[in-house]
Amino acid sequence: MSSDPWGRVDETGTVYVRTADGEQVVGSWQAGSPEEALAYFERKYEGLVVEIGLLEKRVKTTDLSAKDAQVAIDHIREQVDAHHAVGDLDALRTRLDQLVETVDKRREERKQQRAKQSDEARHAKEALVVEAEELAQSDQWRAAGERLRALVDTWKGLPRLDRKSDDELWHRFSHARSAFSKRRKAHFASLDAQREEARKTKERLVSEAEALSNSTDWGPTAARYRELMAEWKAAGRAQREHEDDLWNRFRGAQDVFFAARSSVFAERDAEQSENLKLKEELAEEAEKILPVTDLKAARAAFRQINERWEAIGHVPRDARPKVEGRMHAVERAIQEAEETEWRRTNPEARARAEGLTGQLQAAVDKLRGQIEQARAQGNNARADKLERELEGRQALLDQALKGLQEFGG
Repeated sequence: MSSDPWGRVDETGTVYVRTADGEQVVGSWQAGSPEEALAYFERKYEGLVVEIGLLEKRVKTTDLSAKDAQVAIDHIREQVDAHHAVGDLDALRTRLDQLVETVDKRREERKQQRAKQSDEARHAKEALVVEAEELAQSDQWRAAGERLRALVDTWKGLPRLDRKSDDELWHRFSHARSAFSKRRKAHFASLDAQREEARKTKERLVSEAEALSNSTDWGPTAARYRELMAEWKAAGRAQREHEDDLWNRFRGAQDVFFAARSSVFAERDAEQSENLKLKEELAEEAEKILPVTDLKAARAAFRQINERWEAIGHVPRDARPKVEGRMHAVERAIQEAEETEWRRTNPEARARAEGLTGQLQAAVDKLRGQIEQARAQGNNARADKLERELEGRQALLDQALKGLQEFGG
């Protein structure tokens, strides 16, 4: 019989292994000596030790799944429990139990990690959904559209949740994108319609502008061009491929008209400047008539100057008041001389003036007599009152006498 600390071979060739539960039969050996039998089964034990060691290393250092690790553990445990090796099988069982604990711990850690990742993914996807729903109401079509596309890429990079939760969130996310696309499509369809309407309006404006470009009715046409420009601005923009061409035609028609008007106005301004010089010379000539000493000669001279004045055309508007004012001043002076002469030579007016003067003189003389009488009687109050009345009548008398002098009286 042969033995070692963990097993023995009896005289029949049966091999035993010692365990905490007592000896267990390993197998029967008939091929050689008992020592060779123990050595064989000890090597089997060493193989199990190596296998367990490799599994421990894989569990600790690789991403071996808990399921695959448990299958490997169960496979080794079957060999250990089969007692087909000689060695400290209880120690192997202890190592396998510890390995199970390690795998369970790793499983729980990974479960928690997956739960955490799932929770983070849920929060991330919920945030994407909320942002997408906000963007669905935006009118910043380009920026919002680009942001929604970026959100889709972000969504694709996140882990999937449970099917129900993932489907619900994706439905909201997809609905928000669809709502935005629908609003954007409606907006640009409306914009296209507006631009088409603007194109029709601007083509009408261009046609009228081109029809007016050769007009010589300067004032009304210029005013109409201003109205057309206001209508152009109010019409909005046409499609890009039409806008520039329409504007060039519209502006070109205006340029033709205003260039022609500017040319005509330049000629007119030159002519009016020359007219101004001529009228200034006539005004200076008219001013030499003053002061009026010979009314008849003055009238004749002014009439002759005025006829030449009327034969001259327009002068610049800003210079007109001054030069015309000089002629009007001469004309007023002649008219005043005529009025003075008329009053001096008008018998009826002279008679009226003399009659009025006589009446006022009589009234003044009468008041003076009444004042003297009142003073003599000691009635000073009446005298003072009559003197105030005398002052008024005397003033009228003085004015009448001055008027009478104009008649040479």
